[in-house]
Amino acid sequence: MEFKKEKIPAFLINFEKVKDKIRAFEGCSYLELYQDKNNSETFFTYSRWENDADLENYRTSDLFKNIWATTKPMFRSKAEVWSVNTLNHLG
Repeated sequence: MEFKKEKIPAFLINFEKVKDKIRAFEGCSYLELYQDKNNSETFFTYSRWENDADLENYRTSDLFKNIWATTKPMFRSKAEVWSVNTLNHLG
C-alpha cells in the first residue's frame, strides 16, 4: 500500500485501533504491519488465515468494509493484494 505522505499518521492511528479486531477475526492466526525501509510511504500487511473461506468471510465483513472505507482514500496509488501458499517454513 502506497500512502499519501500526509495521510500516514492517520493510517497508523487507525491501524492501532483495528489491528486487534482483525487479529481476533475468526480464522486469522497472524497479523503484522511492515514499512518499506527505502520508501517510507509504502506499507504491507501480512496475515495468515486458517483457510480461504475465513479470509473471504473477512473480506466481506462489516469490519473490513469499514476499514477499507477509511483507508482507501489515503492511498497514493492502487493497493496490491496477493494470496500465497507456504511452501517452506523454518520456525
